[in-house]
Amino acid sequence: MQKEDIVLYSLEDLKEYFVSIGEKAFRAKQVYEWLHVKLADSFDEMTNISDQLKDKLNERFLIERLTVARVFTSRIDGTQKYLLRLRDGNVVESVLMKYHHGNSVCISTQVGCRMGCRFCASTLDGLVRNLTASEMLKEVYTIQKSTNERVSNIVLMGSGEPMDNFDNVILFLNKITDENGLHISQRNITISTCGLVDNMKRFADLGFQVTLALSLHASDDETRKELMPIAKRYTIEQELEACRYYFEKTKRRITFEYSLVAGVNDNIAEAKKLAERIKGMNCHVNLIPVNPIKERNYRKSSSASIAEFKKYLEKTGINVTIRREMGSDIQGACGQLRKSFIEGET
Repeated sequence: MQKEDIVLYSLEDLKEYFVSIGEKAFRAKQVYEWLHVKLADSFDEMTNISDQLKDKLNERFLIERLTVARVFTSRIDGTQKYLLRLRDGNVVESVLMKYHHGNSVCISTQVGCRMGCRFCASTLDGLVRNLTASEMLKEVYTIQKSTNERVSNIVLMGSGEPMDNFDNVILFLNKITDENGLHISQRNITISTCGLVDNMKRFADLGFQVTLALSLHASDDETRKELMPIAKRYTIEQELEACRYYFEKTKRRITFEYSLVAGVNDNIAEAKKLAERIKGMNCHVNLIPVNPIKERNYRKSSSASIAEFKKYLEKTGINVTIRREMGSDIQGACGQLRKSFIEGET
């Protein structure tokens, strides 16, 4: 018999199961806390349940477990990149970033990616498979357990496209925000998407209070097509309409991610077009100095170009920040470290 993934069970499901095998319902609360608060990786760690019950649980269930293959710590800012090995041998990247407001973990939602964005290393070998909700939870749990420090913010911006793994991402969100588990506030979670419009609208209808970040990266469709194949499927106006719909449903300010690529999308003319596109929207623009990857010939914009771009947007009344370059000395860009690890370069 194939074992079931107990991490995906709700507290109510566990109560029903325990009653069905003649156990008291309160045992469900104990086990749930071990799984989602104390972050146990095995039933043997659960010291307040009997050996007989542990045997029953071991017979029917497995606890999803990720093992730490490598941890790289930036000498520049202390950012830590984890290479986590999944049960089937695949590896994914997760990143721990420490800020004054708390610890933030950037997690992957897929092994690889099929979106094909030209500046991203995650997509170079295509999509291997989706991550389960348990595996996404365990990215967070493994890092929190490793550091013994609470994770307060989560970003779904690692390898993979969250809206391409829709059902598992929704299940992950329900579990990670559950008041009986880690209970991370929805408002402390950001989901980044390259722009799967239909699923963005589906997501808006669910009413989560998370931040939606659209990877825009261009102010006209032709430039965006050069950078992102998704632009051949949806126009920028369709993307922005989905963002407006999300704001209408949730009242959550939209974030636009804009990677600045030297000579492609980083001049004042592009800044002007971008400002015209998003004027009047309740939004925030996050300018990202692109992380060069060896397989592409894109170059990072100069500091002067980035500053001028930011200044122009601010003059038009748009909220702008320049993303801190964290972990640049440990191959901080999505997918870089996983690819080099697989190729045996690390």
